[in-house]
Amino acid sequence: MLNKNQLLKFFGYKLIRFLILMIAVSIFSFVLLDLSPIDPVNAYLKQAAVSEAQRQILQEYFGTNVPLTTKIFHWLIDLFQGNLGTSLIYRAPVVDIILEKASASIVLMAISWLLSGIIGFLLGVVAGKNKGSWIDKAVKVYCYAIQSAPSFWVGMLILMVFAVYLGWFPIGFGVPIGVRSTDVTFAEWATRLVLPTLTLSLVGLAPIAMYTRNELIQVLSSDFVLFAKSRGEKGWNLVKNHGIRNILLPAITLQFLSFSELFGGAVLVEQVFSYPGIGQTAVAAGLQNDVPLFLGIVLFSAIFVFVGNLLADLSYYLIDPRIKEKEFND
Repeated sequence: MLNKNQLLKFFGYKLIRFLILMIAVSIFSFVLLDLSPIDPVNAYLKQAAVSEAQRQILQEYFGTNVPLTTKIFHWLIDLFQGNLGTSLIYRAPVVDIILEKASASIVLMAISWLLSGIIGFLLGVVAGKNKGSWIDKAVKVYCYAIQSAPSFWVGMLILMVFAVYLGWFPIGFGVPIGVRSTDVTFAEWATRLVLPTLTLSLVGLAPIAMYTRNELIQVLSSDFVLFAKSRGEKGWNLVKNHGIRNILLPAITLQFLSFSELFGGAVLVEQVFSYPGIGQTAVAAGLQNDVPLFLGIVLFSAIFVFVGNLLADLSYYLIDPRIKEKEFND
C-alpha cells in the first residue's frame, strides 16, 4: 500500500504539471487569437456604425488598445481569479456558459467512451483469438473503413438512416422544440442522446479494437503461451489466463489517451445533431468571434485531456499491482 508521503508526492507532481500546462495553454491560445484577424470590438458592434470616440471607449473596455504583454498579464490575473470574461453571444459569464454546456457534453462523451472501450476491446479479443478467420477479416474491414471516415460523415449517415428514413429517433436537439430543458422527461432526453452516442461509439471503438487484436496476437505467439499450450491449455481459457491480463492495461491506457480525439469528435457530432453541448458552443464562438468564450473552451478542453491522462495513471494503481508503486514513485 502507498503511504501518505507517496500520495502527496504523486498528486503534488501532477498539480505542478497541471499549473504549467494551464499557463502555457493560456498564453499560447491568447497570443494566437490576438494575432488572428478576430477583433472583439468589431464582433461586439456587428458592423454597427459608431463614432471614433465610442470605438475608443469599447477598445478600452475590451483592452484591445494596450500592448500584447499587458493583455496577457491582465488575462492571467483574471484567470487566477476565476474570471474568464463575459460571452459576447450569450451576454453571460463564460464560466456559467461552460458549466451549463459541458454537463450535456460530458454525459455524451462518458457514455460513448465507455461503450467504445468495452465493445472495441471485446471485438479486438475475438478478432485476435480467431486470427485469419472471417470474423477477424470482418473486424479489420470495419475498423479500416470507420477510421478512414470522418466523424461528421458517419453522423450524417446515421442521422439519415435512423432519424429520417426509419424515423426511430428524433432528428436532433437536446430537448423537443418548444419544451424547456427543465420540463423535459428522461425518455425524451435519452432518445435524443442515442444517435450522437452511437456515432461517437462506432468511431471510437476502431482504434482500441485494432490495438487489442494486434497485442493479443503477439501475446498468443509468445514463448510462455506456447509453454501453456504444451501443458494442455487451449481455447478461451488460454486467452483468459494469459492474454487478457497482458493486454488489458495497455488497452485501458490507450482508451484514456483518446480523450483528445473524443473531444474533437464530440465537436463535430454535436454540430451534426444540433446537440446543445460544449462542441456546438465552440463552433458558435469561433464563427461569431466570441473570443472570451472561445478561450474558455480551449482551457476546458485542456483540463479535460489532462484529467484523462490522470485517470490513466490512477488506473495503473487499481489494475496492475506489479507496477503501481513504481508509477507513483516516478
